[in-house]
Amino acid sequence: MANVKNVAPGVGLCAAIALPCWFLGEALPVVGGPVFAILIGMVIALWWKQPARGIVQDGIGFTAKKVLQYAVILLGFGLNLAQIAAVGAESLPIILTTIATALIVGYILYRVLRMDSAIATLIAVGSSICGGSAIAATAPVIRAKDEQVAQAISVIFLFNVVAALIFPTLGTMLGMSNEGFGLFAGTAVNDTSSVTAAAAAWDGMHPGSNALDDATIVKLTRTLAIIPITLVLAIVMARKENAAGAGAAVAGPGTDGLAVSDPAANAAAAPTGARLLGGFSLKRAFPTFILLFLAASVITTVAVAAGADAAAFAPLKALSKFFIVMAMAAIGLNTDLVKLVRSGAKPILMGLICWICIAAASLAMQHMLGLW
Repeated sequence: MANVKNVAPGVGLCAAIALPCWFLGEALPVVGGPVFAILIGMVIALWWKQPARGIVQDGIGFTAKKVLQYAVILLGFGLNLAQIAAVGAESLPIILTTIATALIVGYILYRVLRMDSAIATLIAVGSSICGGSAIAATAPVIRAKDEQVAQAISVIFLFNVVAALIFPTLGTMLGMSNEGFGLFAGTAVNDTSSVTAAAAAWDGMHPGSNALDDATIVKLTRTLAIIPITLVLAIVMARKENAAGAGAAVAGPGTDGLAVSDPAANAAAAPTGARLLGGFSLKRAFPTFILLFLAASVITTVAVAAGADAAAFAPLKALSKFFIVMAMAAIGLNTDLVKLVRSGAKPILMGLICWICIAAASLAMQHMLGLW
């Protein structure tokens, strides 16, 4: 565990930045606290560079990594699996289609645009699942750098705002039902705050509708996809690291001065657990914080089924959101804004295409299922 004395100043700084951003996000949900925090952090970083930060830098790094993981764990307390299973089942075909669409399109664009793999993964996962929360869960698994996280969050934010502003009017023009728009907002808008903003705007335009509740349940159902996707990414990363580590461990100078690798030596050098499944160790690959996220969801589900008030978990859910705001402030402080802007064209193009494809897939599936 990190030395509390070393990390406390930096964690306190991130909390101080996060507090006003939290209230700004409450006042402007279409933007959200995490986006305010990452933007303010990047602005501060323009004039306060890392070498001059002294004792606070350790805490900033701790917040960007560990506090982000704690936020994901606490996020599980906002998920009642029984409620999601009951209400979200109808939306499951649409959710699976939009997630598959985003991941496939993201992979194609990664290859065509020759993008950085971490940024491409974060944008694809953020677009397909749940914006900032999915990026927060995925970043530690794929060892993403703070600048890569900042870039992905910025791209997702841009299209969140556009969607929240235009989707209610678009839905009205298309003649969507209240239930249909709830499904559309829940599957085609990325971040929870923007889903809420879009659905609330629809309800305001159509008095008596209840699209907000439908959109929220669909969005929570999408959030569960964090678990299988992060596990798959963890397996991929573990295999890559095992292959790279094994090759380096037994490589030696050949007769021509080049490194050579002995497969038999690789197998002998690998620990028993690592030799399973072709060099893959499930225990090492599975992210502990994702397991704890799932455990938190199960605890909430069992407790509510036993008669506990779901509101009892609200403080933990709120703390999760605040931790995400803190982590985004830390990531902003570790990000070079000038470099981010210069390298932003390809990620923005990828985000735009993923966003359009997801919206089109959601509408197409609703039409096929007779919901619109």
